[in-house]
Amino acid sequence: MIMDSLGGVPIGRPSKPEEIANLIAFIASDRAGTITGTEYVIDGGTVPTA
Repeated sequence: MIMDSLGGVPIGRPSKPEEIANLIAFIASDRAGTITGTEYVIDGGTVPTA
């Protein structure tokens, strides 16, 4: 499995499609009106970001 080759997923599971959809809905909403130029990584912590 590809997740095993990446070293697993720290939260124990890959992201669910609805979790990604929730982020997209938020970014498209008025509540995120001042968010610009941001990159979101939705990978359960697989790729270190620090």
